[in-house]
Amino acid sequence: MLGTIVNCLAIIVGAGIGLCLRGGLEDRYSRIIMSAIGLAVILIGLKAAFKAENLLPVIICLVAGSFIGELLNIESRLEKMGRLIEGRMAKNGKGLTQGFVTASLVYCVGAMAIVGSLESGLAGNHQTLFAKSILDGVTAVIFSASLGIGVMFSALSVFLYQGTITLGAGYLKTVMTPEVVTQVTSVGGLLITAIGFNLLRIQNFKIGNMLPALFLPLVYNAIVTILN
Repeated sequence: MLGTIVNCLAIIVGAGIGLCLRGGLEDRYSRIIMSAIGLAVILIGLKAAFKAENLLPVIICLVAGSFIGELLNIESRLEKMGRLIEGRMAKNGKGLTQGFVTASLVYCVGAMAIVGSLESGLAGNHQTLFAKSILDGVTAVIFSASLGIGVMFSALSVFLYQGTITLGAGYLKTVMTPEVVTQVTSVGGLLITAIGFNLLRIQNFKIGNMLPALFLPLVYNAIVTILN
């Protein structure tokens, strides 16, 4: 768990630095930084989305996951949770939900999070997560300067997500095949791209309702294995 703990601390420290910078930025600087972040997020998302060569599983998981998320109304539940925390944090909590969801997806989706957690759990090798910590810490400074304190709370998502993979590495090793990791990364990349469009106010995607799609590659590949 050492790699995950260091990763979370890097996000918290980076977000704290970003929040200090946020108070001293004029609105025009905040707006241009937000635009730059939106473009950067789209770039990150597209780079991850193009990982998969077989697009059919990605499409199926995305559509099915979005349907499940809409059925469960996850977006609304996340917003209620965000408003509850915002109410207790007053001014500093404004826009918490957007920062939390955006940062959580960027930090949790991708090969580094999955592979690094598996290495940490199976071999005690934390190097990949240490490298990821540096990247996430720098990104947290930029994100929190525009998106607010919600970015800091994303450390909780990272802890739960990577920690679960690390602790269950022995069991997950058999199901987290390179193909599954690629599909999860690709689906996540599309969700990150959608976040970029939201930040640029081009389109308002209900990202929260699409989150179940991240876990469906496991189900999809299990079904394919059984049928074969």
